[in-house]
Amino acid sequence: MRKYFGTDGIRGRANVFPMVSDFALKLGKAIATIYKNGRKRHKIVIGKDTRISGYMFENAIVSGICSVGVDAILLGVLPTPAIAFITKSLRADAGVVISASHNPYYDNGIKFFDPNGFKLSDEVEEEIERLIEEDEFDISPTNIGKAYRIETAIGRYVEYAKATFDKDIDLKGLKIVLDCANGATYKVAPMAISELGAEVIVINDNPNGFNINDGCGAVNPETLSGEVIKNNADVGISFDGDGDRVIFVDEKGEIVDGDFIMGICADYMNELGLLNYSTVVATVMSNLGFENSLKSRGISLVRSQVGDRYVLEEMLKGKYNLGGEQSGHIIFSDFNTTGDGLISALQLLKVMVRRNKPLSEIKKFIEVYPQKLKNVPVDEKIPLEKLDGLTALINELEEELKEDGRILVRYSGTENKLRIMVEATDEAVIDKYIEMISEKAIEEIRNKRGNL
Repeated sequence: MRKYFGTDGIRGRANVFPMVSDFALKLGKAIATIYKNGRKRHKIVIGKDTRISGYMFENAIVSGICSVGVDAILLGVLPTPAIAFITKSLRADAGVVISASHNPYYDNGIKFFDPNGFKLSDEVEEEIERLIEEDEFDISPTNIGKAYRIETAIGRYVEYAKATFDKDIDLKGLKIVLDCANGATYKVAPMAISELGAEVIVINDNPNGFNINDGCGAVNPETLSGEVIKNNADVGISFDGDGDRVIFVDEKGEIVDGDFIMGICADYMNELGLLNYSTVVATVMSNLGFENSLKSRGISLVRSQVGDRYVLEEMLKGKYNLGGEQSGHIIFSDFNTTGDGLISALQLLKVMVRRNKPLSEIKKFIEVYPQKLKNVPVDEKIPLEKLDGLTALINELEEELKEDGRILVRYSGTENKLRIMVEATDEAVIDKYIEMISEKAIEEIRNKRGNL
């Protein structure tokens, strides 16, 4: 059992344990210790998003890495998937990302990539925690690492992302609105998409340390929807704070989430024989209607736990090359080892150009069931299997739904929230069930805490 790591690294309120400077310093020592082996000079790359606390954690992690004799390479502000790519490109021993993704500015997080650009296994994360708890690191006055910054990281990543777009086509003639969430994509996304020929209108590209994800970005696509209509654009693209997820808006202002993005790209790839085993990996959150729409095109769906790391595990296990989450984390494993908002955007734009049709037309074959999600704040994540009344209620409601819907209740891996998702053909049923489950959960969690 991991004590500090959640589904996507360590995350929390800045300057509140564990997201404090001295803990970040120990994380730097631990990751450097794990990947330091042999006699060669070791190096770890570090990138971050635009939130104000990134400076604090960057310096602390660099100090920890250098103190155990490993070099730290600072990349500055760069999307999470770019850091995964640069880790491999520079033959680094590991990569560090300082970001809380879609969370507000006052949160922050730290996650790691191994030398091949993959997120760490549970076992390695447990080893990091063990080293931190023991706090006995091999430090020496004669073995101290250097820290230096490289300025070519943005250009390297932009060129790599553009290379995933077919060389015989371009984006000329398309007007595209980009919402960069005042986050890590604010330079790379406009650069890549404009260099491919599109007319680009950029919003939320002026980060100040405090405005990341603030009423904008992939978690607030309504902002983008209005801009697409106002500018009579062909499409809108919205990234989250660290650039590993993307949400589209079609020319009518309608939101196109990760299920649609995966479905459209899977259908195109399958036609060309490029979709491995005619299969897509998605999480338990993906819509049942999306799954049925894929089946109608001869495409199978494999489901994983929530979290793009678990999507990737299923992809590697089955040798599949497309997977992702409804939230917009899409993994094209032919191109990158993690969810990549910019590369995912380019793949969907490629389909639009090849089909020569607007996004509203291309997405029509995907029919989704009404689905609602409610987040219930909790003080303590009491195991769901200990909530007998809640379990009984869910079983009863699932029996009523049968094949016409789904219920999913789980704790967030990054926040103290209980997530309740209900799908059904009738929205009134969805609202009723969500409230019933929410009330039962709150009541039983409160009672359990009172009896502890």
